[in-house]
Amino acid sequence: MSSLVRNVGTIGGLTAISRVFGFVRDMLLSRVLGAGLAADAWQLAFTLPNTFRRLFAEGAFSVAFVPMYSRALHGEEGEEGADRFAGDVLSVFVWVLLGFSAICMIAMPGIVWLLAREYQDVPGKFELSVWLSRMTFPYLALVSLVAMLSGVLNARSRFAPGAFAPVFLNIVMIAGIVVGWYLRGADGSDTVVAWALAVSLTVSGGVQLLYMWWSARRAGVRLHVSRPRFTPEVKRLGLLILPATFGAGIYQVSQLVDTFFATSLPQGSLTLLKLADRLNQMPLGIFGIALGTAILPMLARHIQQGDKGEAQRLQANAVEVGTLLTLPAAAALAICAPAFVTAFFVGGKMTPADGAIMADIVIALVCGLPAYVLVKVFQPAFFSREDTRTPVFVAAGSLAINVALNFYVVPRYGIVGLAAATAFTATLNVLTLYTLLQMRGWFHLTGRLAGRIVRQVVASALMAAFLWWLMPRLADRYGGNVVERVWSLGLLVVSGMAVFFAAAFALGALDKDLLAQLRRRRPAQAVNLSE
Repeated sequence: MSSLVRNVGTIGGLTAISRVFGFVRDMLLSRVLGAGLAADAWQLAFTLPNTFRRLFAEGAFSVAFVPMYSRALHGEEGEEGADRFAGDVLSVFVWVLLGFSAICMIAMPGIVWLLAREYQDVPGKFELSVWLSRMTFPYLALVSLVAMLSGVLNARSRFAPGAFAPVFLNIVMIAGIVVGWYLRGADGSDTVVAWALAVSLTVSGGVQLLYMWWSARRAGVRLHVSRPRFTPEVKRLGLLILPATFGAGIYQVSQLVDTFFATSLPQGSLTLLKLADRLNQMPLGIFGIALGTAILPMLARHIQQGDKGEAQRLQANAVEVGTLLTLPAAAALAICAPAFVTAFFVGGKMTPADGAIMADIVIALVCGLPAYVLVKVFQPAFFSREDTRTPVFVAAGSLAINVALNFYVVPRYGIVGLAAATAFTATLNVLTLYTLLQMRGWFHLTGRLAGRIVRQVVASALMAAFLWWLMPRLADRYGGNVVERVWSLGLLVVSGMAVFFAAAFALGALDKDLLAQLRRRRPAQAVNLSE
């Protein structure tokens, strides 16, 4: 438990730094571009490479590559054999990425037409989306190599570089917004800012790759790009990646589906959805990615050693940490969404009316926040056993239901209905995964763990009731000057946390050993929630 908490703390802490910079980026973006033509075109161009990145590089590739690399690292040949395997993969992976990126850039008009054909109805919007997407797509190849190097370091229990690399993305993009705003001038076109953002995204991929390559060399990793060789291990990796592409990427595939439906709605809908998702992604990115990244190599190691008890204990601990962090976060965001949206995003070209719609989207999205994170906890139980087929069928069913729901809710409830459908299908996905894990005897929810989660739910409800009472009393401050926005949001956050932790402590929802490990860095005795 101590190593899991320590690794989650490292990854989550560095990811939180990146998310803060990302939030600054989005605050600037909302004020400079608002929710108009150029903003929608940019959001589509930003979505395409990032969705493929999460789907392939950080999703399917990582969940298939990390267990195989970890096995080689702890095998007879040790680091030498592991680095040789990684080098063989890299030599093939580079050419696959270059070929895929080139094909997509050539076919970009067709890709944009499939996702946003309604953009053709707005003069200049479709063409701008195509060219911006071509400019941003090389980022996919660069950041995919970053994800591979991150997987190599994660397997060696070096989680910090991979968690810190996105900070460079946000810093470079903030610089891009500032440069675009300066070049646009007072009366210039918003397309200037969009072009500056597209260039900065690709540049940021190069910066991240240089940093990760340097970090790998510091860690003693020696990788060499040579003539591509399809060794048995590389072929096996490819066979694992194909089904894992879908199984690990239901959230990313859903993002493309959501993008398709959002572009059919009034102008600005896609921008409002993506900015609202940033609030949802804050806890998801910090907690979900941290848990999923930390648990996969550890779980794979226990399973390879045949230690089912430790695998169950690790999984139970991850579930407890995940719910402890996401249940109060979801409740707080649902109640305080209008305050956060007004304080962070409304201003400049982002109108209060746009902010009101965005707040409703946030409320719908965060209903699925615990499910988004628990998927990251449950999927490694399949991937670490090299079972990438089962999540494929679960993901396929969830995606089919999501599409069917969207056809019903989007015409009736617009962009908010779309967000609610995504949250519902994510919850369905995680419940199905858990049911299959229990049926196979790979993980089960114990009475002790279930009782702890119920207490967390009650504590979150008490906190939500308090925030619901407090919110209207600060309503005039959320859109005030900087000082008023900071202290009003700070009061909501601090007082909400105080109520939650006081209630959780009184109800017994907090494990004392877990609290001790969160407060200090040295190892503590593992908590056994599998009894």
